[in-house]
Amino acid sequence: MEGAHGLFVPMATAPYDHDEPLAGSAPGVLWALLTPLLALLDRIGLLTAPPDALEAAADRLDLVAERCGPAVATYNNPAKTLAAELADGLPVIWTEGAAAGPAGRRFAAVLAELSGVPAAVAELPEALAAHDALLAGPLAASADPDDFFRDRVSEPPALHARVVLLRDRPLGGLTAAPAARDLALGHDTPISELEPEPGGEIEALAELIAVTDFTAVYLALASRA
Repeated sequence: MEGAHGLFVPMATAPYDHDEPLAGSAPGVLWALLTPLLALLDRIGLLTAPPDALEAAADRLDLVAERCGPAVATYNNPAKTLAAELADGLPVIWTEGAAAGPAGRRFAAVLAELSGVPAAVAELPEALAAHDALLAGPLAASADPDDFFRDRVSEPPALHARVVLLRDRPLGGLTAAPAARDLALGHDTPISELEPEPGGEIEALAELIAVTDFTAVYLALASRA
């Protein structure tokens, strides 16, 4: 139509084998789909995602790739470290903050999809009541202490919970993180924490998703080794 104006948003091609397409939650696919959608929603005024925020998120993803790549040793690699901590454990994912919530739900979905690892996920402070009984039950580390004389070849170790706390800036500056740590440690349940570097909300979301995506991939690779 003459005189009409619109926004053309190119859809990036996701990096997958066309014979075996990956699901939308698979690492590498999400941002190929999400970035043009964010640009469109910003253009029509439904949310704020200006080009500089998307560029900052892309830079943050590059930094995470440098920190969490396969060539980086475990002691300097937060994704490999978290994967090692979650090995043979049940992830109990607690989130706090606007970016951490969706990142935690995605982490649980990717864990199930890539490595078949189930995970419980909830937002703080509701998670404290929702998962109290779970941590007090047979999944607590103290419920079934490791038997020194257990046959480590034929008898796999007992499954124990491990809390993963994903934190972003909490609303109003209030935080339930201290109570979360007290609850986990009070049930002898170890806790891992991830918190993004300072920046915008999209940057925080990008970092949390990227680190946990790397973690899920490393767990999947370990399960197939």
